[in-house]
Amino acid sequence: MTSDSRSQQRGAALLVGLFAAAGCNAGSAGPTGTAEGGAMSGSAGAAAMGAAGASGPLGVSGAAGTLGNGGSVARGGAGGVSSAGGAAGSRSGAGGAASAGGAASTGGAASAGNGGAGSSGAAGGLASAGNGGAGNGGSAGAYHPCPTDGSPCKIMPFGDSITDGYGTVGSYRVELFRLAHQAGKTITFVGSQSNGPSMVDGVPFPPQHEGHSGFTIYPTPSRSGISPFVDSSIPQYSPHIVTLMIGTNDAIDDYQMANAPSRLGMLIDSIFSKLPSVLIVVAQLIPSQDDALNGRLRTYNSAIPALVKTRTDAGRHLLLVDMYSPFAAVADFKTSLLKDTWHPNVAGDVILGGRWYGALSSSL
Repeated sequence: MTSDSRSQQRGAALLVGLFAAAGCNAGSAGPTGTAEGGAMSGSAGAAAMGAAGASGPLGVSGAAGTLGNGGSVARGGAGGVSSAGGAAGSRSGAGGAASAGGAASTGGAASAGNGGAGSSGAAGGLASAGNGGAGNGGSAGAYHPCPTDGSPCKIMPFGDSITDGYGTVGSYRVELFRLAHQAGKTITFVGSQSNGPSMVDGVPFPPQHEGHSGFTIYPTPSRSGISPFVDSSIPQYSPHIVTLMIGTNDAIDDYQMANAPSRLGMLIDSIFSKLPSVLIVVAQLIPSQDDALNGRLRTYNSAIPALVKTRTDAGRHLLLVDMYSPFAAVADFKTSLLKDTWHPNVAGDVILGGRWYGALSSSL
């Protein structure tokens, strides 16, 4: 299959609900259940995968939707301050509500240009947004680590086979690059590994990354860990941004999972020790086809917000993005978004790429 046909498939796979915007005219449901809103007019926008949230005026998030899958959101303008906290990005089909339902009460300013989510709230904690990334610990404004001279912003995709792209060509990196290019952002990927299509949207695709199939956070008796690449690749490539998604193999092996969040925190700290100015975007892991494994993944994921907040409170630059909820919100995600027990298919990669971009967009 050619890279152009893959690009067409990826373009067609922008999935149910990715463009259901809040505060828009009521959307009409398409044959796949997608609800698209019209221009921003203040009337309710339909949600693709949940109850529609009430609309709000521009710059103010609407009421919460069911289980975080239908809250409405305003486009956000410059930073998109949310008066109700926990608002989803403007391109989000799964928006606005805190992950346990109920609008958050203490959201703070949005850290993503398309409406980042506040990191804490009275009735839900971490917000579960569509393409909107989670907030930078409630800080007022986005951190901008990228060059201002027009040179590319260097992003290091750091993780395991999901970053490497097991069974897909280029993993989530293709959609992340596509969205950045379409928005006029100049980015490149860096790392010691390389794979992916030669072209995306008619421009050369940067194939480098730091994804290592089968790796855990730190080395275990049966697996290699990604931690040694902090000493080698971080200083060598000096990324401006690191997209970090790791821990699935720890959970697959059920390797000392009670300490897995601490290992993740140590890994994050080691990256900052090498490059204090870097922005790290930490992902909560996607679900699998194995329900027992999903229980371990949820427990691990639930500890990550506190790790991020501790470090943002100390002045470090981190963002948190929820990758689990958008998958779990799709009833047949085990077959429609996963290619096997643990890995996303092309449609799943499109969701991941959109989520990464939603978290990063205002920092580029």
